[in-house]
Amino acid sequence: MPAVSAGVDSRVVEEFARRYLKDRRSERRWRIFFRLMWLLLIGAFVWFLFAQQRLVSAPSGPHTALIEIRGEIDREAEASAEGLNAALRNAFEDAGAQAVVLRINSPGGSPVQAGLINDELLRLKALHKKKVYAVCEELCASAAYYVAVGADEIYVNKASVVGSIGVLIDSFGFTEAMDKLGVERRLITAGNNKALLDPFSPLPFLQREHVQALINQVHQQFIAVVKRGRGERLKETAEIFSGLFWNGEQAVKLGLADHIGSLDLIAREVVKAEEVIDYTPKQNVAERLVKRFGAAIGAGAVRALGGFGSMR
Repeated sequence: MPAVSAGVDSRVVEEFARRYLKDRRSERRWRIFFRLMWLLLIGAFVWFLFAQQRLVSAPSGPHTALIEIRGEIDREAEASAEGLNAALRNAFEDAGAQAVVLRINSPGGSPVQAGLINDELLRLKALHKKKVYAVCEELCASAAYYVAVGADEIYVNKASVVGSIGVLIDSFGFTEAMDKLGVERRLITAGNNKALLDPFSPLPFLQREHVQALINQVHQQFIAVVKRGRGERLKETAEIFSGLFWNGEQAVKLGLADHIGSLDLIAREVVKAEEVIDYTPKQNVAERLVKRFGAAIGAGAVRALGGFGSMR
């Protein structure tokens, strides 16, 4: 009897082990299956988000091409040269686009990004022989105006804010506050000017002069672009390039703009193609997250230096 009992127990253990292993393999297969399904769903969702940016309304014959420039003009913003220049190329290359309209509502931003957009705009105009119109809404200042002067004509609302032709670098100085608080700045550099614009260190005269000369050069570049774009229409005064800004009605009188008008007026009466197709790149959630993650690494250092030549 003990031998029989031992044999039964052995078979029971073997059967239990076999079923246990079978159940484990089945669980593992289902777990892998569900993981693959989640990966496929996530992949499809990400693909959909990225694909959305590249979709524009399908052209249906002659139309007015619209590109929106909103918010700060910056490499990491929606109004970046990379995105806007791609949109410009799409608009100019479309045979149905009778003209291109830039609808602008921006306080300015990077002179580099504005310069890249202006250069590409001029290149495409010469290549495709299409007219470009800028429509300034609430705000078309500084780097935004730098872009606008690349258009053949500039339209504004009578209450728009236009101008601010200037350059700035902004920072803070805490040296006196540190002295009062008894805080010692311990900064070690290799290079006499490596700590240039450090907010916790004094700004020597020679460094201040260097930075001033630098932004003066960028200012002169800005002025040259405005003069080239506006030509004889611009009524130069002592204040026109001082960084002041004006309302739309004054801007027209000064030659900073040409007419009072809107997108609808341009499409209907100037281009004579009332259908408006929006070519503006739409930055989706996934891309914003990727850009912010990549930009976060260096953003603190850039802010500590106070930026480099901002037009705003």
